Amino acid sequence: MSNLLNAIRPLAWDFFPTIAFAALTAMHVDVQLATPAAVGAGVVQLIVMKATGREVGLLQWAGLGLALVFGTISFVTRDPRFIMAKPTLIYFAVAVVMLKRGWMLRYMPEIARHHGAPLMIRWGYAWAGLMALTGVANGVIALWFTKEWALFIAVVPIASKLTMFAIQYVSVRHIVRGKIIAEREAEARREAPAQAQAA
Repeated sequence: MSNLLNAIRPLAWDFFPTIAFAALTAMHVDVQLATPAAVGAGVVQLIVMKATGREVGLLQWAGLGLALVFGTISFVTRDPRFIMAKPTLIYFAVAVVMLKRGWMLRYMPEIARHHGAPLMIRWGYAWAGLMALTGVANGVIALWFTKEWALFIAVVPIASKLTMFAIQYVSVRHIVRGKIIAEREAEARREAPAQAQAA
């Protein structure tokens, strides 16, 4: 569970301006106020990171850039769908990064990595697919179901990730543990004749 929390924390931090915008729109704050507030939240976020000596990642600079561009368009047109569509681009960017083969292997203990590497590689691709699918869903909701967007962005992304993590954790644990037990049993059977002869 700690691995999931470690993965969610930076994503939540990257999405902070979008989360702020979602919260404001859910409270029916006018887009003319919600948009600059969300962009301001992104600027304050980066100032805090710089002041505390934390590295500002490319995704956060890109997120702020997208917030500024889409926020300006939303502000001028009074159409919140532009800033609502911003997470779609971020999800697509994360999905591309997750297509890197074996990116999940570092989350496995050494003993499990030997037995579960192929499985974790496939799960890495599954996570990339989930991110891409979430991006598509966000775009559809933002453009055609705007009133439901705040509820969608607050529930669906985190719920889908928690569900995926639970399925992955249970299946990988079961399969890898089974392989480790089978290997130990096979090793014990190989050692049994030698021990019998020694006796």
